[in-house]
Formats: sequence, structure tokens, C-alpha cells
Amino acid sequence: MKRLLKVALAVCVLSFAFITSAHAQATRTWVSGVGDDANPCSRTAPCKTFAGAISKTAASGEIDALDPGGFGALTITKAITIDGGGQLAGVLVSGTNGITVSAGATDTVVLRHLAFSGIGSGLDGVQITSAGNVVIDHCTFQGFTVNNIEVSLANSGYVLVQDSTITGGDKGIVITATTGPGPVSALVKNVTIQGTRIALQTLRGHIDATHSTIQNSLGYGAIASVGSIGLEDSIFSGNGTAIQAQPGGQVNISNVDMFNNTAGIGAGGGYVGSALNNHQFNSTTPGAPTGTMLTQ
Repeated sequence: MKRLLKVALAVCVLSFAFITSAHAQATRTWVSGVGDDANPCSRTAPCKTFAGAISKTAASGEIDALDPGGFGALTITKAITIDGGGQLAGVLVSGTNGITVSAGATDTVVLRHLAFSGIGSGLDGVQITSAGNVVIDHCTFQGFTVNNIEVSLANSGYVLVQDSTITGGDKGIVITATTGPGPVSALVKNVTIQGTRIALQTLRGHIDATHSTIQNSLGYGAIASVGSIGLEDSIFSGNGTAIQAQPGGQVNISNVDMFNNTAGIGAGGGYVGSALNNHQFNSTTPGAPTGTMLTQ
């Protein structure tokens, strides 16, 4: 009889542990400005921060914001979607990065409807060191001192930034010089970048930017230091130098408008290819492309 009771007790303990483990790894969790990280992060008992919620969210799961709040800095180590849900879902940081993506080489990370604020002393808004795919969608960035979005992948990976606004900081979107196998590419679509020192830069890999506005960058609107940049259907206005390629870098432009820049196309020693359908107006030094892109 005692042995039977011990077996039954053991089964109960194991069942409870399984239920607790399953509960701790929900496919969808919730945060709220009035939540508590001691909660299970359910809709009726939400957590307070993204960091509190991610440990209770299964890989490839989703964290959603129930209401406005500042949900803190976060390091992401697995596939996840974080969605502000149209709320004022803030990532406010001081002296550190907002979100660091250090996920698996095949993981997809989605950051949607988030307001990143470095309040004048934050470092990077989003720093991507490891992931297969990262999507930054309908986000805003301001108050960062280094890079708003830094792609620093050691291996191959792809980043999409769309329908977002970046204001201030040293650089808007940059692919850094980390070397490694495979391609590193970013697509920038319908993005506005204002008041940075450099809006777009490649030190490796490739950036495509389309239907975007680059305005009032003190240094460069787009510069390919190494790697390449493709620009299409976009506006560069009020920048120091709108477009430049350094030795080892290449920029191709099609249907790009360059207005009121100090220099339109800079003489950086790299290759700037033009589809001959671009427009310049009122730049102090318009500059000229290096060559012509083939069109059909």
C-alpha cells in the first residue's frame, strides 16, 4: 500500500512539473504597463517587461502588449515575435542597447509596433549579432547615440526594415564589418531617416532601399564603405553628401531625387552606377556617377 502511494505521489509530482513547464512556455504571452513579472504572462495576468515575458514564451511564440507602457531592454536568444499591437509600446533605455538579437542562425525574429527611445544616452536601438531573419516593422527610433539599427552578423542573415522612422543618432542603419561566410543583406522599405550623421552604411554585405526618405544627415545619406547599396524610388534632401561609394564599395541608383544637399554624388573613389533616370536640384556640388547601369 505504501509503495502504491509513493508511485501515485511521484506521478502527481511529474504531472505538476510537466504542467508548470508547459505553462512557462506558452506560445503567446502578454505584457502590460500595470503587469507583474511574477505573473504567468497570460492575458488576464500579464507581465511587466519583455524580459520577464520572454522566459515564459516558447520558441517561435509571440509577446503582445495589452496597453501602453515602457517594457524595457531585452536580449533575444530564440525565434520570437514581439508586437506592440498599436499601443504605445516603448523600449526606453539609458546607457545601453534597446534590444539585442542574438538568436540561432536559422531563427526569425519580428519586432513590430515598438517605440525605441535612448533618451539621449542609449547606445544601439536594435543590435543584431545572430539570426537568420529579422523583421523590424512599424517601429520608431530616437535618442540613441550610436546606431539605431546595427546589423553585426558573423554568419549570413537577412534584415527587413519597413514602414519605420529613425531620428537622430550617429547612424541610422548600418551593416558592420564583421566577417563571416554567406551573404548579409538588408531591405529598407518605406523608411524615413532624419538627422543622423550617416543614414545608411555598408561595411560588408548589401542594403537595398526603396520608397524611402533620407533627410538632413550631417555626413552621408548613403555610403558604401565596403559592400554595396541599391537605391530606388527614394529622396535624399539636405544631407552633407547624399550618396558616396568608397574604394571597394558600390552604389547603384534608379529614380532617386537628390535635393538641396551639399554634395549630391560624392567623389569617394568607389563606383556609383546610375540608371540615368535620377534628378538633382540645388546641390552645392552635384557630382556625377561613375558609370551607367544597364537598362532594358
